[in-house]
Amino acid sequence: MSEKLSTGASEVVWVRGKFWHHGAMSQRFLTLADVADALNISAAQTYALVRTGELPAIKIGGRGQWRVEASQLEAYITRMYALTQDFVETHPFGQESAPLQVP
Repeated sequence: MSEKLSTGASEVVWVRGKFWHHGAMSQRFLTLADVADALNISAAQTYALVRTGELPAIKIGGRGQWRVEASQLEAYITRMYALTQDFVETHPFGQESAPLQVP
């Protein structure tokens, strides 16, 4: 579960049982496992988000380990809330907006 807290000058994100402080070099980046846990999705889904460019990430080192900046994860979550809100507004839920088609 991911949770964002504001502590005045800095922003703190709770991911995988740890607090991640934006701007602190040792806690700036998340593994794909961290991201998967924060979004409650599979590792494969997280990898797909990164490979398609939907969630910006970088590859580190000779083994090509993926890392997602905590701020990029928060920006992604914010974008998804906006897209979801747009979807909900343009696709109302209810009988009056989508009458049942009976053959």
